[in-house]
Amino acid sequence: MTRYLLGIDIGTGSTKAVALGTDDKPLAVFQEHYKTCSPLPGYSEQDPDEILRAFCSCIRKAMAHFEGAPFCIGLSSAMHSLLAVDANGLPLCPAMTWADTRAAEIARTLLESGMGKSLYHATGTPIHAMSPLCKLMWLHRHATGLFNDASKFISVKEYVWYKLFGEYRVDYSIASSTGLFNIHDLRWDTGALEMAKLSEDRLSIPVDTGYLKRGRLLLPELSSLPLDVPFVIGASDGCTANLGSQVMQPGTAAITIGTSGAVRATSPRPLATEAMTFCYLLDARTYVCGGPVNNGGIAVQWLLRNVFGKTGLTATDYKWLFNLAEAIPPGSDGLIFLPYLNGERAPLWNAEATGAFIGLKQRHTQGHLARAVLEGICYALRDVLLSLEAEAGYFHHIHVSGGFVHSLLWLQLLADITGKELVLFNTEDASAIGAAYIALKALGYSSDYPQPAIMGNRIVPDKDRHAAYRTCFSGYRRLSESQRY
Repeated sequence: MTRYLLGIDIGTGSTKAVALGTDDKPLAVFQEHYKTCSPLPGYSEQDPDEILRAFCSCIRKAMAHFEGAPFCIGLSSAMHSLLAVDANGLPLCPAMTWADTRAAEIARTLLESGMGKSLYHATGTPIHAMSPLCKLMWLHRHATGLFNDASKFISVKEYVWYKLFGEYRVDYSIASSTGLFNIHDLRWDTGALEMAKLSEDRLSIPVDTGYLKRGRLLLPELSSLPLDVPFVIGASDGCTANLGSQVMQPGTAAITIGTSGAVRATSPRPLATEAMTFCYLLDARTYVCGGPVNNGGIAVQWLLRNVFGKTGLTATDYKWLFNLAEAIPPGSDGLIFLPYLNGERAPLWNAEATGAFIGLKQRHTQGHLARAVLEGICYALRDVLLSLEAEAGYFHHIHVSGGFVHSLLWLQLLADITGKELVLFNTEDASAIGAAYIALKALGYSSDYPQPAIMGNRIVPDKDRHAAYRTCFSGYRRLSESQRY
C-alpha cells in the first residue's frame, strides 16, 4: 500500500487535496467545487455545510484511490471568512467570504478615523471590507439580532475543525488575518475587540499552526478513517502557498494568480508599509507579508463572458484569447486597463474602486482588449511588489503558482512587466502542499519545513520589453491613484 499524506486547501471556489509521497513529491490531486452566492450587491456567501461535504469527499476520494488512509492530514484555507454559529455549533447564516464588500463604508470610516493605522500595526491586517473585524462591525450595526444571538464567530476552517473534533481552535495564521489578533503578543487584541463590540469568549482559542489532534472523529462521513490519523491545523492559504512554493529565503517572493492574485514574501519580522501590505503568521516566529489583488483570472473570465460573449468557458476559449493577445505589441498600442472590476485590495484598499479601459481608440481590436486586460493584472501585481520591496529589499526571483501558469504568454508578460526572473515551481496547488509540509514538521518528520530542490522552468524577462513596460506602468500608476481611498 502506498504511504502518503494529504495537504488539504479549503479554498473559495473548491477544496483541493494533494497527496504527497514520502519523498515530498505530489502523487495525486482530488478536488471538489462549490458555489458562491450573491443575493444582494456586495454580498458574497457560501454554505459551510457544502464546503464540509467537499472536504470529506476529498479525503474519501484519496482513500479510495490509494486503497488506504493517509498517515497524516494538514489543513490550509482561504482567509477572511466569517460565520456566526449558535451554542450547538450550527450556522445562523451563510458564511461571508473574503470577497464580501458590504462593510466597505465601515472600512472607509475606520481608516479615515486614524484608529485604522494603529489597528493595522497591531494586527497586521489591512483595513478593508474583507476583514472579519469590519464584517463584525457591520453585523453589529445592521444585523443586531444575529450578532447578539451568535455564540461564536468563526472562519470556515474553524467550522470544519469543530465538526471534526468538537472544539473551537483557530491557528495563528487564520487568526492573524481577522484584524482581531495581535501578531506581536499572539493573543486577541483588546483594541480590536472593543471596536468589534466582542468579548474574547465568542472567538476560538488561538493555537500555533503545528497544533494537531487525533482520535475519534465526530463526522460519520469519515468513520472509515483510522483513529490514529493526526490532523494538523495548519495555516492560511497565502502562508501555505509561500511554503509550498519554497519562498522562505530573502531575495525571493511569490506571486499567485488564480481567481484573484497576491504578492508575498517570508520574513522573521512584520513588514508594515505605507501601502498597508498584510503581515500574517506562518507560525509563531515567521511572517508572510505582501498584498492581495481582487482581480486576477476573474477579470479574464469577465472579458470572455461579458465582452466577447463566450459561455461555458473552456480551455479552447482561453487559448483563443491568449492567441489574440500574443499578436499585439507590448503596451497594447496605448490602451491601459484598470482591473478593478471587484474593487481592489492592495495597494488601493478601496472596495468601491471600478475598472476601466483608458485610451480606447477606433484602431483597437479584440486582441488589444485581451492584452490590455492581461497587462493590467500584471501592472497591479507589480505595484504591490514595489511596495513590498521598499521594505523587504530587492527580490531577485519570483516563484509563481496558480492557474495562470498554464499560459506561457501570461508568464512572459509578468516577467517582462516586473523585470524579474520567474521560477515555475510546480503547477499543483502550492497551498495544499504547504499544509502538508506543516504537518510533516509538526509530526517530527523534519526539524524544519521540508525544502526539496527547486525545480521547474525559468522565465527570463526581455530587457527591451521591460524598458517599454516601465513607461506603460508609469501611466498605469498615475491613473490608478484616482481610485485610492
